[in-house]
Amino acid sequence: MATLYVPDSKRRKKDREELALNAPSGPENRVNIIAQLEDAEGNPAGPQLDLPHDADPKQLEEVLNALLQNEDKVPFAFYAADAEITGTLGEHLRKRDASVETVLKIVYQPQALFRVRPVTRCSSAIPGHAEAVLSVAFSPDGKHLASGSGDTTVRLWNHETETPRHTCSGHANWVLCIAWSPDGKYVASGGMDKDVRLWDPESGSAVGGPMRGHKKHVTALAWEPAHVRYPPVRLASASGDGTVRVWNVVHKNCELALTAHTNSVTAVKWGGEGLIYSASRDTTVMVWNAETGAVVRQLRGHGHWVNTLALSSEYVVRTGPYDHKATKPKDDVEAKAKALERYKAATGGKGERIISGSDDFTMFMWTPGTSKQPLQRMTGHVQLINHVLFSPDGRWVASASFDKAVKLWDGHNGTFVATMRGHVGPVYQIAWSADSRMVVSGSKDSTLKVWSVRTKKLELDLPGHADEVFAVDWSPMGTKAASGGKDKMLRLWRH
Repeated sequence: MATLYVPDSKRRKKDREELALNAPSGPENRVNIIAQLEDAEGNPAGPQLDLPHDADPKQLEEVLNALLQNEDKVPFAFYAADAEITGTLGEHLRKRDASVETVLKIVYQPQALFRVRPVTRCSSAIPGHAEAVLSVAFSPDGKHLASGSGDTTVRLWNHETETPRHTCSGHANWVLCIAWSPDGKYVASGGMDKDVRLWDPESGSAVGGPMRGHKKHVTALAWEPAHVRYPPVRLASASGDGTVRVWNVVHKNCELALTAHTNSVTAVKWGGEGLIYSASRDTTVMVWNAETGAVVRQLRGHGHWVNTLALSSEYVVRTGPYDHKATKPKDDVEAKAKALERYKAATGGKGERIISGSDDFTMFMWTPGTSKQPLQRMTGHVQLINHVLFSPDGRWVASASFDKAVKLWDGHNGTFVATMRGHVGPVYQIAWSADSRMVVSGSKDSTLKVWSVRTKKLELDLPGHADEVFAVDWSPMGTKAASGGKDKMLRLWRH
């Protein structure tokens, strides 16, 4: 029987790789690995390094902090051969059959200095709404909570004492969406009655009368970011009438009517670069100039209704000057400066990215400030996409679909990372923990589930609701999550 001839150079290379990967960890046999540390955009951090085989993430972190001259030690996660390094480099390469003959690219990603503990139990089930809870949202400082319901009311809750504070009555039909202003001074709500209303969270009373102009139900709300103007005075509302309106909340007048869509507008986001983004059932995403209302770009690609939009800077736009410690700024000048500092840190001086999710089972990643061509077409879901959300640090994207799966994607280039399965019904909404390490999802199957980004698996199963879970949010302080659904209950979850 003929033996396969392997050329000597190839055989030597193969022997060397096997020797390197199977070398014992004793100092006399340790084989070094030539590696290059680089950020998610491919920018190298210092020169190529000669790393020992048993180097682990802790040692890589020390080396990187030294290279970047970080006086405060920043925690990092490291990725090589398309997976996170959790053990030694040698083990990592051996598991993935990776070559040690070429320079190993190790991508680093800064992680939050603080760590959010997973929510593990329901601490309160608070009745009060007379119909399904359709939306829940924590205030930017994480100290207050609002919910909107089919019973026509907005309710405000004290999540520290886990008790109701105020019932805001005024809408004549279902409240479909709520949004806190980035300074926490107002809660805006919109609903089936076509009105946009403002509420004072301290007193629970209406701030002026309703803002009227839409001809159909209000589907989404977005406030002007705090680093653009503080205190924020402008609010965008999207409607089933195919328009987006920009309101001045002080004068209660409509400053702009954005009217290029030809069907219902399903989502609106206010970016930090003077742009407003809107998604519609006309299959397009529009990019508008927030000052003039002119169309900057029209993003085409979807073959069916666009249901959801995610903005890479959404978390810092939503929380304004408040970080996870929720320290109140001294005055408006400091608040605006702090909000700008947080925005710059989140975007890294680069342009914003948006992701659109559609009934055509696909998502697109766009860089709308510079191009109308998509950066990436993201496929994998086999049913319509309900909700897409960037992690607070912009590193990850999570998507929820009718196909019962939560999928994880790379937040910089839109490439697929993992499918997380566990729900037995469509997944309606997701929320990220403030440290970007976990996602919580609410589903038609009446459960919430907490997923770990590190393991890409189910961390915790949270039953408790008696029916479908429509809305979920995680406090910016990280201490609690809230959920609401068809059973009319607001539930608070904590560690």
